[in-house]
Amino acid sequence: MPSKVLHLDNNHPVLLEQLAAAGFENNEDYSSSKQEIEAKIHQYQGIVIRSRFKIDREFIDKAVNLKFIARVGAGLESIDIDYAESKGIALIAAPEGNRNAVGEHSLAMLLSLFNKLNMADREIRSGHWNREKNRGLELDGKTIGIIGYGNMGKSFAKKLRGFDVEVLCYDILPNVGDANAKQVSFEELQSKADVLSLHIPWTPQTDKMVDSAFITGFAKPFWLINTSRGKNVVTADLVAALESGKILGAGLDVLEYEKLSFESLFSDDMPDAMKYLIQSDKVILSPHIAGWTVESKERLAQVIVDKIKALFFGPSEQPEPKRVTGIGGFFFKSKNPDALKDWYHKHLGLATDAYGCTFWWKDAAGNDCSTQWSAFKEDTTYLEPSQKQFMQNFRVENLDYLVEKLWEEGVEVLGEIQRFDYGNFGWIMDPEGNKIELWQPIDSAFL
Repeated sequence: MPSKVLHLDNNHPVLLEQLAAAGFENNEDYSSSKQEIEAKIHQYQGIVIRSRFKIDREFIDKAVNLKFIARVGAGLESIDIDYAESKGIALIAAPEGNRNAVGEHSLAMLLSLFNKLNMADREIRSGHWNREKNRGLELDGKTIGIIGYGNMGKSFAKKLRGFDVEVLCYDILPNVGDANAKQVSFEELQSKADVLSLHIPWTPQTDKMVDSAFITGFAKPFWLINTSRGKNVVTADLVAALESGKILGAGLDVLEYEKLSFESLFSDDMPDAMKYLIQSDKVILSPHIAGWTVESKERLAQVIVDKIKALFFGPSEQPEPKRVTGIGGFFFKSKNPDALKDWYHKHLGLATDAYGCTFWWKDAAGNDCSTQWSAFKEDTTYLEPSQKQFMQNFRVENLDYLVEKLWEEGVEVLGEIQRFDYGNFGWIMDPEGNKIELWQPIDSAFL
C-alpha cells in the first residue's frame, strides 16, 4: 500500500509530480482548518507544509501513523521538534533550497542602504533631485560580521567575494569558517564589525537576542541586516539605536510582529516601533521574501522530494561524478604572444592559430581528446588574480556539482560559473595562489 502524503500548502509542481512518480499517494488540502486536518491526519504517513499553522503536541498525538513532516523552507520553528522526534517522526527542511536567494537578498539590502537607493528613488518620483543628500558609501574596506554560519551565512559570504571587505563569522559550532569568512569569537566580531548580518534560526537562545545590551556591546556604529527571523530582534531597542546613531541603518526582511503564517503583520493597532520603521529613511523593509524567488521555489521543492525519497528508499545509488577527467590546457603570459606562436610553429611544427595550439590525442578507450597551449599578452587580465604568470585548465565532468563541493570544502572559488556554446567554466585558487580553470566541455570530442 503506497504511503499517503498530505500537502497543506501549495508548492512547486515538481513536488507532487516526483512524489507520485516514486509511488506516493498525494492528497492536497489547502483550506481546511487545523481542527479539520487533525480529524483525518491519522490516515497519513507524511505531511508537507510551509507555515500554515503550528504542528504542536496535540496535532502530533493525533497523527498516529506519521513517518515524516517536511517543511518547504529553511527552519522548523513551527514544529514541536523534540516531541515529534520522540514519536519517531523524521523532520525534513530545505535550507539548501533557498540559501542562494537569501545570500543575494542580503547583499541587495546592504548595497541599497549604503547607496540610499530607497530614499533616492522616492525623492525622484516626488520631483526632488537631491544629489548631495543621497551621496552613498562604498562597501570596500568595511568589515562584515555574520552571526550564524550555516547555509544562509555561507551564501552571503560567498556573494561578498567580489568586494574588498573583511568577512568575519560567529557560530555556536566550531570550525565552520572557510575561505570566504574567518571564524572569530563573538567579542572580536563586536569589536570589528561595520555591518552585522543575521543568519540564525528562531530558538529560545536567539529569541530577542538583538536587544539594547547586545547593540551597545559593538565597538562601532554599525549597519544591521536581518533575513533570519523577526523575533530575533527587539524592535523597540533597534529603533532606539537608530535614533541614537548606534545603528546606522537596517535592512529588515523579517519583523518581530509577523504572524506565524507571515500573511499579516498585525491583529491590533500598529506598534509605535513599527510606525518608526515604516517612516524612517534609514530602513529598508521587505515582506519575508529573501528566500522567495522563482528559482528557489523549485529548488526548495526538489530538495524536499530528494530527502523524502532518501528517507523511504535510501540514498541514491548513483556514483559521485568524477572531479577531474583530464588536462585541458596550459595558459601563460608572454612579452610577444604572436611572435612566440610563430616561433613554435616554425621550429617545433605546432599547428598554431589565434588561440595557440590544440593537441589532439586518443585516450585508452579510443576517444578523441585535446590539450590546449596558449600564450597571452603580459597585460592580460584573463589569468588574474593568480599570483603566478600561468594558469592551469582541467576538464571536469560536472562543473556545477564540483564547484558546490569545493565551496563546501572551503576551497577559494573565484567568481561565478560562466557558460558558453563550447563549455562551462569556473575558477578556483590553490593554496599557493595558482589560478585553476575548471572546464566542462559541451563538445563530446573534449569529454
